[in-house]
Formats: sequence, structure tokens, C-alpha cells
Amino acid sequence: MKVKKAVIPAAGLGTRFLPATKAQPKEMLPIVDKPAIQYIVEEALHSGIESLIIVTGRNKKSIEDHFDKNMELEQLLREKGKLRILEEITTISGVPGIHFIRQKEPLGLGHAILCAQQFIGDEPFAVLLGDDIIEAPQPALRQLLDVYEQSGSSVIGVKQVARETVNKYGIIKPGDCLAGVYDIRGLVEKPQPEQAPSNLAIVGRYVLNPDIFGILSRIERGAGGEYQLTDALHELNKQQTMLALELEGDRYDIGDKFGYIQAVLEIGLRREELKPLLLPYLNELVRNKIGLDNVISS
Repeated sequence: MKVKKAVIPAAGLGTRFLPATKAQPKEMLPIVDKPAIQYIVEEALHSGIESLIIVTGRNKKSIEDHFDKNMELEQLLREKGKLRILEEITTISGVPGIHFIRQKEPLGLGHAILCAQQFIGDEPFAVLLGDDIIEAPQPALRQLLDVYEQSGSSVIGVKQVARETVNKYGIIKPGDCLAGVYDIRGLVEKPQPEQAPSNLAIVGRYVLNPDIFGILSRIERGAGGEYQLTDALHELNKQQTMLALELEGDRYDIGDKFGYIQAVLEIGLRREELKPLLLPYLNELVRNKIGLDNVISS
């Protein structure tokens, strides 16, 4: 069955970015000139997703406003002849398949996805987490969908991470591997390095069969006192084959301050209008303010 729907959980409190996130959602923090969540929505749409449901929480109304039409702004841009910006704004606000639902309590990622059950129904669906931006020639979600369409099995996106950082992620226990696709033998949420079954971390991209909803409705609270998606996936893996794909592309963990800065700099360097300004600035910063040799090249 073709995957047409996707869930984007965006109900987290964003405490790691306080005070910046006291009055605005972390998903609306800008990466150059677009809010982080727009990169995620664009990836889903470019992957062939037709309908999106964004799970929000309190103080997240600006996300809904961002994807809504603003007739006054559009008219102003039209009158001033700023047609390129107008096109960008109307493209993202004109998508008919974006819907919203509220998670009334911050009970974890598993619970946020369960909130979307009525929207998804009995179809396979994708999940994209807003903390991970993945820049790749072929969208990360499209890579997963290709595997799903060939196998019919739930498939999770993974990336190798440093062993000392595995306690920040859900980690898979890999089995056989063919062309970057692993059989999953188990999953564990945020293990200590000495207990981790691998360094293959789940990086916020999933294509799931709807059987996951029955498990999410009955699992107990896990790490952090929340309903963890990884715990539900572990149970699903006992019932049916699950796969993991090592994703291609540059991944930025924008839920982390350093990862956020990386995303701003590297995505900025990919912009033709910014690269000629940013490269000399970074070289001057390295040479004169940090005291290192010129180490940044084009």
C-alpha cells in the first residue's frame, strides 16, 4: 500500500532552548530564513506525502499561523513587487493537506503519535521528528519509502553516532545487513554506552504499519516517565519483521544547541547568495579571533 499520510510531532516544550522558547515553539526557530519545521514539511511533501497531521501542544499557535494564508502580507508583497518571496510564502501556505491536532498533555512521543490514530486510520504512515533536519539529494523520507514499498515492513531511519553519545538516542540491535538495510533484532531507548547493542541511532524518520497503534495504547511509561515510541517499536518487532535503513545525507540534531548552530552555518553555506559572504567571514573569524590558520575552503 502506498504511504500517503505522515505525522509530525511538535508538542514538546523545547526546554533545552530556553529562554528562546519561552514564548515561541522550538519548531519555529529559524534555520537561516525558514523555521525548522518547514524543512520537515517540505521533505515530506517532496517525498510524495499527500496529507500531514502536525501534533501540537499549548503555545504552538504560531505553527498553525505559519502554514495558513496571510492575505494582508501577500497583498503587501505583491504591491511592492517582491514576487519571489511571495511565491515562497504562498507555496507553503497553499498546501491543502496540512492538518493539526493538539496533544493536551506532554506525555511523550509515543502518546503524541497515538493522538493521530483517527487521522491515520488503518493505513501505513510516516513519522518525521522536527529535531532532525536531514539534507540529502534524495529526501530521507523518500529513501525509507522506497524500502517500505519493496518490503512491506516497517522501516526506521538510522545513522551511526559516536559510542559515547548513544545515551541520547534510541538504538537498534542490528541483524543481517544488505545494501544499508538491516534486520532489526531489538531496540532500546537511551542506553548507557556499555549497554548499547550498537551505535546505530534512530534519527527521527519512520515508516510504520498501523499495528503500532494497538501497542501504543497499552504500553507503560518508560524513560523520563513518558510513553516512548521506541518501547512500542520494540514490542512491534517481536510480532513482525522490522527494518532499519542507514540514511544518506547530512543530519543536523537541531534539538541540541551545537547541532542547531551547525545547521545554520552549513545550510547557509549552501545558499548561493550567502556563501560568498559567509566563507570569508568564517575564515577571518578563525584566523583573527581564534588564532588558527586558514582552514575553511570553498
